[in-house]
Amino acid sequence: MEILLPLLVFIFGLIAGSFLNAALYRFNTGQGMGGRSHCTSCADVIKARDLIPVVSYLVLKGQCRACHSHISLSYPLVELSAGLLLLATYCVAPTLVIFLVHSLCWLVVLFIAVYDLRHLIIPFPFAEILAVLTFVTLFISEGFFTIPSYEALLAGPVTALPLFLIALFSRGRWMGFGDWKLMLGLGWLVGFENGIGALLFSFWIGALVSVSLLIVRFRRKGRRLTMRSEVPMAPFLVAGALLAY
Repeated sequence: MEILLPLLVFIFGLIAGSFLNAALYRFNTGQGMGGRSHCTSCADVIKARDLIPVVSYLVLKGQCRACHSHISLSYPLVELSAGLLLLATYCVAPTLVIFLVHSLCWLVVLFIAVYDLRHLIIPFPFAEILAVLTFVTLFISEGFFTIPSYEALLAGPVTALPLFLIALFSRGRWMGFGDWKLMLGLGWLVGFENGIGALLFSFWIGALVSVSLLIVRFRRKGRRLTMRSEVPMAPFLVAGALLAY
């Protein structure tokens, strides 16, 4: 019985990840979330048996059942990431209410990170939703309403300030204006001290990954990564926040 609840949380996370995949594909395309999922190559409607998170990808060997076109590995990775995020949140959240709110926050964070990784831009509406959600969590303690400390209230603005100043003085050339909005929510989510740590972790991880990609002459969409290339910052901010969390 002890493993049943964590297993159910993980499975729910996989299902949430599948929903995130659909949202990531349709966001900013003019398509709503209604209608059946379909293959991006042949437009064949995907049957329910082929929509089982992770399992269907493995059974189909990463190919569309109808046209056998390649299915991106990012789909099962997003599903697995969502499952692991909710499982990790379950392990550290002190109450059911905080678990539910933080789970929703981390799913929004995952959406932002993957979208930035794919399109090199942070979706402002989701960054703002994250900021609102995490700000609300400051007033929840042990499932009840509470007045947050000044330190908790300042966690978001203080950790977001360096990114805002970099974006402001560089006019968005060194860092986008969406990064500080994301860090605002992450700061409130992980707290003041952890937020500072998350910011430092993110820069270290970003530097390590970027230098490594330069060394191996990594290519993105046919173009080799150079010192002038645009690099998504959101995944590094999220990685830093996860380490801190």
